Amino acid sequence: MLPTPEMIRSYISAGLKCEHVEVTGDGAHFEAIIVSDAFAGKRPIARHQLVYAALGDRMKEEIHALSMRTLTPEEFKAQR
Repeated sequence: MLPTPEMIRSYISAGLKCEHVEVTGDGAHFEAIIVSDAFAGKRPIARHQLVYAALGDRMKEEIHALSMRTLTPEEFKAQR
């Protein structure tokens, strides 16, 4: 069964405390906007590693590609 955007969102939310998670995709390729206090003071690669840790082995087995924007709540508010 191909993962859905809702499944990816729930996986991320279960493994990382987030204020906002938005996921779109077609079952193989996904795009996500992830907003978390955990990203404060971290470079983009460290932020992505937090998301990959939340997804665990699903990145190897279920999810073919995930493009993500990782923002702190302050960054997210500034972009709105």
